[in-house]
Amino acid sequence: MQLSSPITAAELAVKLQAELVGDGRLLITGINEIHHVSAGDLSFVDHPKYYEPALNSAATVLLIDQPRACPAGKALLVLPEPFKAYNDLVLAERPLRQWAGTIDPTASIGPETSIGPGAVIGAHARIGAGCRIGPNAVIGDGVTLEDAVIVGAGAVIGGEAFYFKKTATGFTPWRSGGSVLLQEGVEIGPNCTIARGVSSVTTIGTGTKLDALVQIGHDCRIGAHCILAAQVGIAGNTTLGDWCLLQGQVGVAQNLTIGDHTTILAQSGVGNDLAGNKRYFGSPAQEAHSAFRDIAMVRQLRKR
Repeated sequence: MQLSSPITAAELAVKLQAELVGDGRLLITGINEIHHVSAGDLSFVDHPKYYEPALNSAATVLLIDQPRACPAGKALLVLPEPFKAYNDLVLAERPLRQWAGTIDPTASIGPETSIGPGAVIGAHARIGAGCRIGPNAVIGDGVTLEDAVIVGAGAVIGGEAFYFKKTATGFTPWRSGGSVLLQEGVEIGPNCTIARGVSSVTTIGTGTKLDALVQIGHDCRIGAHCILAAQVGIAGNTTLGDWCLLQGQVGVAQNLTIGDHTTILAQSGVGNDLAGNKRYFGSPAQEAHSAFRDIAMVRQLRKR
């Protein structure tokens, strides 16, 4: 997510009462969690396991809980609770707000778009031309729907990410600073849920169709012209290629990449990256031909 008002590392160090290590003149233009950082971004790290990946990432400024050698072209802000500082900054930039009415006055709605009774459109949402929003659907703050998008009854587009920081006292939710983009011709079935990105944009590609009761996690990238059947669930930060078919009740774990033209058969569970142009089945999913052969062999063993 981009900051509304960029700030230098030195200015933020004063604001947070943090120790500055490195170049305080560096300008912070965005806040992102480590999976999505780019030049100009602020991120955080608070565990030795992740120090080196964070220090070697594209982030320009890091909130960190211990002094470390600062790489060239970066700045470190050392303070006791980097995550809390990070989360507070996101909350300040994307504050929680009270829903007011059904269609926020800051929302933009294109011509020939119909909105069903009980539907709610959030602040700064942008809805293109010729869209259909079903009854009781929710389009969250800052969500974008391109032209000819259909959102079924009861669907929630842009809910908070299911993303928590474990602490000694429980689980603290990350404030979701990202958004959701539904590209042209996307169709979302009834009672689907698409989480906004933690710090980036959850994206559903052009022409993709979701059946009822599909769950898309935060920061996912779903390609163009995919078909996701009922009760498919895709966990956060996973990328699905173009022209993929996921049959009913397929479950996909987080942080994976699935190639173009992949078919995953019903009730399969995906826990690893999958190459494209293949069919998969089973839990853990494997190429369908191998999975069916293994099933047949087990049946033969039972007869002995």
